[in-house]
Amino acid sequence: MAKLKNIIMQLSDADYLAIHESLSTGGAEKSAYLLKSMRESSSSDHAIMEELEVNTNAYYTLRSRLNQKIEEYLLQQMENPRTDILKKVANINEIIFTKKKAIAIATLKKLEKELIDYDLSNELTIVYKALKKLHQNTEEYFGYSQLYNRHVAYMLAVDKAEDLLSNYFIKFGNYSLTGDETNKLELVLLNKEMLNTCKIYDSHRLFIYKNCLNIFHRLFVEEDETDVDLDPIEDLLAKADGIFELYSLDSIYFHLKLVYEFLKLEYYNHYRLYRKAENYFEEVNESCAAFLSNFNLFTYPAQFLITKLQRSKRMPEKAMLSEENVALFQDFEPDKDDLPQYITYATYRSLSCHFDQKYEDAAKWLNNLLNDVSLKKYQNAQLEIKTLLALEYCLMKDYELFNQLINSIQRQIRIIGKENCMNIQVLNKIMKISLSESKRNKEEKIGELVKKFKSLEPIQHFAPTLLLEFNDDMIKRLVG
Repeated sequence: MAKLKNIIMQLSDADYLAIHESLSTGGAEKSAYLLKSMRESSSSDHAIMEELEVNTNAYYTLRSRLNQKIEEYLLQQMENPRTDILKKVANINEIIFTKKKAIAIATLKKLEKELIDYDLSNELTIVYKALKKLHQNTEEYFGYSQLYNRHVAYMLAVDKAEDLLSNYFIKFGNYSLTGDETNKLELVLLNKEMLNTCKIYDSHRLFIYKNCLNIFHRLFVEEDETDVDLDPIEDLLAKADGIFELYSLDSIYFHLKLVYEFLKLEYYNHYRLYRKAENYFEEVNESCAAFLSNFNLFTYPAQFLITKLQRSKRMPEKAMLSEENVALFQDFEPDKDDLPQYITYATYRSLSCHFDQKYEDAAKWLNNLLNDVSLKKYQNAQLEIKTLLALEYCLMKDYELFNQLINSIQRQIRIIGKENCMNIQVLNKIMKISLSESKRNKEEKIGELVKKFKSLEPIQHFAPTLLLEFNDDMIKRLVG
């Protein structure tokens, strides 16, 4: 709740009253009450839930929707001045044909300043094109021609940076599932191309785009602790915050703040500074569905789901992820054409159920995944998912389905190579001992294999089996 409360406390009185009135008159009385409680009282989450007479899931949904309403309001406040400027740009020909030359030039110069403030490079080219025409018989013609050419080139550089960004994260999705060295080389080359494209211009927009890619690359593809020539990631994140604050009316930056919150979360996770990472978890988590749906052109949102599972394993008090997911993803529609993200999402939902001991639900998510899409392109991922499904059957004591699946898994291991899937082999041995009729030393044997499983090194490719938690309770279930 801390992040949402902080946003509400920072609202101006006028903005707060406008949002409260909009909620009250729009039939969202509970959201209005929640807004008022967070603004004017120090009540705990539990106290507010009792006052509203809602359960945990409904309260989480209410909070998420309130956060969305506040974002929509703030975005609308930003868009109004931008819309006015864009209308002026659309009327440039009207100005040229109906106003005296001196007035037209003065109007365009004022418009130029406003567009520079908003960093609207596409629209600036239209203004410079018009100013160039109006100065054809003067010495200033050359200067405006240069400005026009420079902004056309800059506009193309921004377009190229956006294309590189989206292309990089499409390829990263494939790399995340395969760990293939060829895929990795493609990512390295795309990162270098982005750096070369962005160094041509001293542009805050290119800086933001470049580091959406570069910071992620340094965390998940090429670790660079020994490279003293690179700027520290913490400095890059701080500079990005400064840009967002300076250009607070930029609608793209308004949304990209979430990407940088995610990068901060992953940065502190990477260096195991978990307390600092907690400062950024809640904001990304509350926007999780929108993050997965709308931000894959600027980052790899599915990574957050893996981070969330890792966090859940660390936390001393276990949250019921499967219940939280119902509220978080109630309006979310996964894109089955984006295979890497869909595979990660379905696996996350399954493991959330598994952690909450809902083994039938966990199996259902994995079965649906295997039936919905073809995983032939991603053999390692397919093997991991089948093994997770076999574990659910093992815990459900469904011998028939387990035996059918384990034979398929063994065939796939022979194709991939035993040396490439040690985690799967150890897990298979644990499951076979669990379902064996022999009771002799079962707990001891499983305990030894669990130690071996926990000692395995992290794998480059998608390996959700390594996210499994073999605590005392799980071992008892396997033995029993």
